[in-house]
Amino acid sequence: MWVLNTLLPVLRVYYIGIKVVLQQLVFRPFTLPVLPPQHGKVAIVTGGSKGIGYCTALHLSKLGMHVIIGNNDCEGNEAVERIQQQTMNANVEFLYCDLTSMKSIRQFVQNFKAKNLGLHVLVNNAGVMLVPERKTVDGFEEHFGLNYLGHFLLTNLLLKTLRKSGTHDSNARVVTVSSATHYVGDLNLDDLQSSHCYTPHGAYAQSKLSLVLFTYHLQHQLTEEGSHVTANVVDPGVVNTDLYKNMNWAAKLVKWMTGWLFFKTAEEGAATSIYASVSPHLEGMGGCYLYNGNKTKSADITYDEELQRKLWLKSCKLVGIPI
Repeated sequence: MWVLNTLLPVLRVYYIGIKVVLQQLVFRPFTLPVLPPQHGKVAIVTGGSKGIGYCTALHLSKLGMHVIIGNNDCEGNEAVERIQQQTMNANVEFLYCDLTSMKSIRQFVQNFKAKNLGLHVLVNNAGVMLVPERKTVDGFEEHFGLNYLGHFLLTNLLLKTLRKSGTHDSNARVVTVSSATHYVGDLNLDDLQSSHCYTPHGAYAQSKLSLVLFTYHLQHQLTEEGSHVTANVVDPGVVNTDLYKNMNWAAKLVKWMTGWLFFKTAEEGAATSIYASVSPHLEGMGGCYLYNGNKTKSADITYDEELQRKLWLKSCKLVGIPI
């Protein structure tokens, strides 16, 4: 039984990965249309120092946005310099944010609010994948703690600013990056820390499933209260980034040999995040799962409103925010 519980998540994740890669071979990657200028608007991009996050921050800066990169390493400053040089937009900043630390997230929000800026786009992009079993500083399993709970807390702490910034004609937007692995994720509300039978693949898929459930419930709340804020979740596809550094040597070798052919580039992977952030075609539209720039169906379980609600309530307790 232990062997089955260990192998099954691995097989599921690689199955969905291969399926997506084959789709990418058949269908052309999504090409961004010409997007309107975004001068005077502000965006936060977590994990914006490299990969999909960097490409997202770069493009939003090209459109004239004031971009804040939330990162937990010195590469954030280097990314800011590169973006400023490429776009000639001086309004690009780095603010330290460690999504494995609730204290750091709260400090990041405090530092951001001290700037007295609006917030028109929040891109929840940062993440880890297939890390060995370990805990965040707050004692959460790292995939669940960083990928999901960190962004859950960050979004909730910034909601007031997002609400103030959105208008009837121009909604503020929350864009959360999930992945196709959510289709094979299991969510056990009694074992969100994956302590019963830990596998990196299962924990990663669970965190990505949680992000979809979170986005849908957030949109329900925003709609009920009449806020001019929308929340959507995006699937970048299988992208050639550093996210795969924790794979075993055999998988790394296969990726090195075939990634250039089968995987999307970081720019192609970021296209849907950018589109969700600023496209006029998505104005006022929330609660969507977007892949290759199109609305598509997520896993059946993600539409379970009772599960969405229970996860939300449990998450509030875990991060210490009022219900």
